[in-house]
Amino acid sequence: MATNNPWSHMRQSGIADDIDFEIKGHELQFVEIELDPGESAVAEAGAFVWKDGTIEMTTVFGDGSNSGDDSFMGKLLGAGKRLVTGASLFTTVFTHRGTGKARVAFAAPVPGTILPLKLSDLGGTLICQKESFLAAARGVSIGIAFQRRIMTGLFGGEGFIMQKLEGDGWVFVQMGGTLVERELRPGEELHVDTGCLAAYTPSVTFDLIAAGGVKSVLFGGEGMFFARLTGPGKVWIQSLPFARLAGRVVAAAMPAGGSNRGEGSALGILGDFIDGNR
Repeated sequence: MATNNPWSHMRQSGIADDIDFEIKGHELQFVEIELDPGESAVAEAGAFVWKDGTIEMTTVFGDGSNSGDDSFMGKLLGAGKRLVTGASLFTTVFTHRGTGKARVAFAAPVPGTILPLKLSDLGGTLICQKESFLAAARGVSIGIAFQRRIMTGLFGGEGFIMQKLEGDGWVFVQMGGTLVERELRPGEELHVDTGCLAAYTPSVTFDLIAAGGVKSVLFGGEGMFFARLTGPGKVWIQSLPFARLAGRVVAAAMPAGGSNRGEGSALGILGDFIDGNR
């Protein structure tokens, strides 16, 4: 497979199927995964784009990782965890049953970035926003991560529950807009819009900090709280959360949805507030 793409990968050893891949596209990306005979990739339902004919497609409960309890109840519990995080009860497993190399491709559902991460390079665990999982090598476990602080769960943008990806293989997570990676030193703080927090490693502490005074809350348009992330660890920030994109689309589709902002209104945001549009 061509390797001129910065997100291309050649094989290394590991417990999970060690797949090769290449990210293609810009604003609307897809990942092309190359499989050897017997290797498998798992993907979120609805992410499939195309595959070679020697790749067999099956649908399974849960994440297809074959880890932990393999009984029916165990699989049902795993599927239930996925449902809680906003994902489907099922994942689709793509297995190469032929000889030589074969490829399968998966696409992100919204404009943005597909981020490939090797979990073994992150200590084996990644915490990310709900519904961000796109695809992975077989053997990666998709679970849930609860916010332990009540205030963080209630006002943290993603609620009490986020996705937890565990294992040592490659995972592909979808982020909205442009993606920025920050490495935080021990004790270093970073304040992020709660919706723009895409993912972080478990060593990072996640809580909330007030966005400002009453005037900032009412007229600043940034919400009541920022996410406060304290190192050490890695943090990934997305510039366009899906909820923000969906909100703009809905606002534009409503009657007079664009009559104030962006069309020369002298009142701007204040006009929206007075008119009851905020």
